[in-house]
Amino acid sequence: MPAFIGIDIGTTGAKTLAIDETGASLASATAEYPLHTPHPGWAEQSPADWWRATVETLRVVLATVPAKDVAAVSFSGQMHGSVFLDRNGEVIRECLLWCDQRTAPQCEEILDRLGQDRLTEMTANTALAGFTSPKVLWLKEEEPDNYARLSTLLLPKDYVRFRLTGEVAQEMSDAAGTLMFDVRRRRWSAEFMAAMDLDDAMLPPVYESTDKAGAVTAAAAKETGLAEGTPVVAGGADNTCGATGTGVVRPGLALVSTGTSGVVFSPTAQPAPDPAQRIHCFCHSAPNVWYQMGCMLSAGGSYRWYRDALCEPEVAEAKAKGVDPYEILTAEAADAPLGCEGLLFLPYLTGERSPHGDPNARGVWFGISLRHGRAHLSRSILEGVSFGLRDSLEVMRELGTQIDQVRATGGGARSPLWRQIQADVLGVPLCTVNTSEGPAFGAALMAAVGAGAFDSLEQAAGATVKVVDRTEPIPANVKRYEEYYGLFRELYPGLKGSFAKDAALAEG
Repeated sequence: MPAFIGIDIGTTGAKTLAIDETGASLASATAEYPLHTPHPGWAEQSPADWWRATVETLRVVLATVPAKDVAAVSFSGQMHGSVFLDRNGEVIRECLLWCDQRTAPQCEEILDRLGQDRLTEMTANTALAGFTSPKVLWLKEEEPDNYARLSTLLLPKDYVRFRLTGEVAQEMSDAAGTLMFDVRRRRWSAEFMAAMDLDDAMLPPVYESTDKAGAVTAAAAKETGLAEGTPVVAGGADNTCGATGTGVVRPGLALVSTGTSGVVFSPTAQPAPDPAQRIHCFCHSAPNVWYQMGCMLSAGGSYRWYRDALCEPEVAEAKAKGVDPYEILTAEAADAPLGCEGLLFLPYLTGERSPHGDPNARGVWFGISLRHGRAHLSRSILEGVSFGLRDSLEVMRELGTQIDQVRATGGGARSPLWRQIQADVLGVPLCTVNTSEGPAFGAALMAAVGAGAFDSLEQAAGATVKVVDRTEPIPANVKRYEEYYGLFRELYPGLKGSFAKDAALAEG
């Protein structure tokens, strides 16, 4: 039976997954890599680390799955990161990531030059610090010598595909998040590039996610263990791959994802940008489908920061018991009452995108008192992230987006407590599915479609993804969370000016 490999180039590490035509996992492997923060608000990674992790995980998977059985390989990847290559295909500098906030001045420059209405017509989105085009402008203005060497712009997964195939290419779903792409017409925006005095020669050919975009070279085969000539399918953004892997490939469905970032994702039959630009409008990996997406920057990332910075005893206890530290923290959180007796957490540790679009926003514990202990702190993070997710869902409801079913994935979907909190805060039933491999599974389905095993992503998802559980909101909890959510929504507007002052002080 043929095997299909999906490789996810995430923020914290790479995951390689092999599946068969039924969607069953044949083998998987993960490898971590570092994230660098050379200045406050900056976030960078080395593309060489992504390639190293890809080679390492492929070698592990191919120790179980014979290379001759691999029918195709595809990719998922963190969005918006800027990989700058020179004319020889060499990386010029470390990649600026999706959560990097240094480009606020360049975003202002874009909006000052174009205005929001014209920018929305060109790209369907607004200028946010995490997007790719402000990073190119930053390079041009702050590192002109490096900009002079720039020949090709790639996104993270596209760089790894380039190393595997020797071909430069991008695809619709990831390109849609660069703020250089005409989302409505699914092509690069020559008008935007000209308006911002950027050379569109740096932009590679763009494919649909299930198109073949090259084949494994002899050099890459030797390094990875894949067979030379193995087809490589374009792949998708991590969000569209995550949606595909949970079957959210058609209008009427929605996905709530709690990874490092938090995402609310709903497909639409037509491009439907938010006039107020609180949420995004991008191309889905399914052809002729788009989606609305709200993205909060520090969802699971908030919980990870809390674990690493403040929970050394719990981490030590988990190590001694041989369990995940999050199990200990979530068990503690269960001991705190709903609402944490007035303790609220704003999860803006690296600024925020949806719905505020504010790189200066920062994390806050509000209402802390002598009454509060570790359990309250733990639960407040789970609740604060859930409130942040609801912000995006409320925008979709306001825009009239029809949502018949919500599916959950990521860390929040694995925890029964966090699933219940999300269902209660969002006020909707939360479904989980039989797949838990994340975006790598969606990428593997794209490889399967690209190899001809299925006619479409909808057919592939329908054959492999099934709903297995449903968490109903508890009416009394919904009512109580409604009150806390009202207070949560008051906090950011009251602190917005103070966040800006604090950021200025931090810059020195």
